[in-house]
Amino acid sequence: MIARGLLLLAAWALPWLAVADGAGAPASGLQREVVFIEYSPLARSGELLRRLLSPLNALRVRRELAQSKQGLREQPLDLTRQKFALYVPDAPAPARGYALLVFVPPWPQAVVPPRWMATLERRRTIFVSAAHSGNDADVMDRRIPLALLAERNVARRYRVDPQRIYIGGFSGGSRVALRIALDFPDVFRGALLDAGSDPIGNAQIPLPTHERFHRFQGSTRLVYLTGGRDDAHLRQDVRSRQSMRDWCVFDLADEGVSMPWTGHQLAGPAAFERALVALGKPARPDSAALAACRRRIDRELAALVQRIGDLLGNGRLDAARTVLTRIDVRFGGLAAPQSVKWQQVLDAPR
Repeated sequence: MIARGLLLLAAWALPWLAVADGAGAPASGLQREVVFIEYSPLARSGELLRRLLSPLNALRVRRELAQSKQGLREQPLDLTRQKFALYVPDAPAPARGYALLVFVPPWPQAVVPPRWMATLERRRTIFVSAAHSGNDADVMDRRIPLALLAERNVARRYRVDPQRIYIGGFSGGSRVALRIALDFPDVFRGALLDAGSDPIGNAQIPLPTHERFHRFQGSTRLVYLTGGRDDAHLRQDVRSRQSMRDWCVFDLADEGVSMPWTGHQLAGPAAFERALVALGKPARPDSAALAACRRRIDRELAALVQRIGDLLGNGRLDAARTVLTRIDVRFGGLAAPQSVKWQQVLDAPR
């Protein structure tokens, strides 16, 4: 089904269009092989390292680079060589601007799903997706920066409502989209997770800093959209949703967007439309419940930090390292900068 859709799109697509400031009126409709020109500070290698890795892993990478006398590249990608598929509604933008869905695919082609275009038109939603951003591509060096660069350029070129900028994906791309939503809540207000999700707060998906995580908890809506016959990914969703609740993320819009007779395949137009509607209706979190949940996490972290202090005071350095590793894996950026300070103490010559 996907391959047939890609072939259909290739027949419909327009010649490539370079999107540049001052290049005339922004084009609408379906465009392929779009070239963008503006880099994003969020896609800088240093910023990606800071946001995507746990504090101690980021510290280790920086030390390794310093020891090897290699520096980080300013940007991981040459933007002039990247291509994107873009759909812009022909209908004029609403008063506050278009919605924007940045899509991370599992396949290598940059395409707009043909069956979604009528929905994008009705919902006044711009869609953009990068080439060579599929499951075979590197997450940190390609898939995530490509999504950030796409958002930056589309939002600069078209009138976009900053409160309706979403990240989404299908299958493996959906799992990347969840990570982007977690680490860039200052950009994306929601995530459409089509048949792919993960728990957070672990070695694979570390938590961000307090400021960004509180923003994610308070203002990011997650829409889970998985086929009723896609058993493996439904189990993923159960684990992911439970993890979200454990970490005080309560705006999970998973009702009314199910696909009861569907296996592991891209959402159809009706389900996709319901998902877009759900993304646009974020729930206001229960402030008392959120505060109580955050206090529970703070108490757990404080107990472990106290444990490290006691171990260091007793000269039990190996045990302190073990506890610090547990803290970095489970709490990530929530434990920074204290976790980095403890690591520096443990690494100091004796």
